[in-house]
Amino acid sequence: MKKLLTATAAGALMAGSAFAASHSDEIKMGIIVGFTGPIESLAPAMAAGAEMAMAEVTESGKLLDGVTVTPVRADSTCVDSAAATAAAERLITGDGIKGIMGADCSGVTGAILANVAVPNGMVMISPAATSPALSTAEDNGLFFRTAPSDARQGAVLAEILAEKGIMSVAVTYTNNDYGKGFADAFQSSFEDAGGTVTLTAPHEDGKADYSAEVGALASAGGDALVVLGYVDQGGAGVIQGALDTGAFDMFAFGDGMVGDQLTANFGSDIGGSIGTAPGSDNEGGAKFAEMASAAGIDGTSVYAGESYDAAALMLLAMAAAGSTEPGDYVGKIEMVANAPGEPIMPGELDKALEILAGGGDIDYGGATGVEFVGPGEAAGSYAEYVIEDGALKVVGYR
Repeated sequence: MKKLLTATAAGALMAGSAFAASHSDEIKMGIIVGFTGPIESLAPAMAAGAEMAMAEVTESGKLLDGVTVTPVRADSTCVDSAAATAAAERLITGDGIKGIMGADCSGVTGAILANVAVPNGMVMISPAATSPALSTAEDNGLFFRTAPSDARQGAVLAEILAEKGIMSVAVTYTNNDYGKGFADAFQSSFEDAGGTVTLTAPHEDGKADYSAEVGALASAGGDALVVLGYVDQGGAGVIQGALDTGAFDMFAFGDGMVGDQLTANFGSDIGGSIGTAPGSDNEGGAKFAEMASAAGIDGTSVYAGESYDAAALMLLAMAAAGSTEPGDYVGKIEMVANAPGEPIMPGELDKALEILAGGGDIDYGGATGVEFVGPGEAAGSYAEYVIEDGALKVVGYR
């Protein structure tokens, strides 16, 4: 009888603790992106975008009786899976977070998902992990992304090149899950369009000299060099080597290369080159950029809008579930993101929380027109960039 009473008391205590945890005055949300590593120039705007959504919800006072949302940052490094996994574990066991906005790069995202999120039942929404392999990862329904898969980006980039009459290219990619998946998707689409890939070759990040890689690509030839790498690492090194040797003067870039650092490094030397990155021509995007600018943040930076949306979706799902516990709110994420319901724009999280509190439905479009088309998969669209007068210019959307 004593054991039964003890077990009953323990069960009651655990239930009470769970209730208190989901109705406390503060909830902590993890933000794990590559503050160091090959996309460190993109990370500040990504983190700040997520924190904008968290601050907006806190200021509304309408999430679960006015809880405060506190962001907790951690460094994914983008490339070191062991370091990223350790950082994610600290967020859960040390900081007691209730959701992860991140990670960013596909390899570390997959490692955190398999080794930390799934074992701990933690929800992850990545704003930037785009590897097609993540679409079939064992995630127990816990993983979502607000950026579309590179299976689509590869097709878009191939389509743009074909339309410009560039039908012979060499391809170099960063030697990880992101780069390999993107390269495979691009090559398949480009060849289907009648194009020729003269060589597809990986490159390692962190090297001082890329002359061997550039030499092989130059020997293979092509009307352009497709660079599917990182703007702060090997991708930039390959471009510099190609320019120094005159191997290529026309480039095509994937999203990991699209950022202000690209033009800061090369400017007019890569004039006419093209790139793609997630982006959409919608009212929400313009509204987010305006809000971000007012807060001193570059809202046009790649993945800043996706980060705002990732954080907003978790918080709105908590409101819909009436709980901050991942197991309770995970089932509400697609519900708040998709129709039917009242359309919700950036800056309207107060309105969304009010509707949910009244038992109504919302259709969160946010900064990037979020729409889930499969388990955790965002439909997404892409901005087409051209380097013009030494600057990145958006010339269309697809």
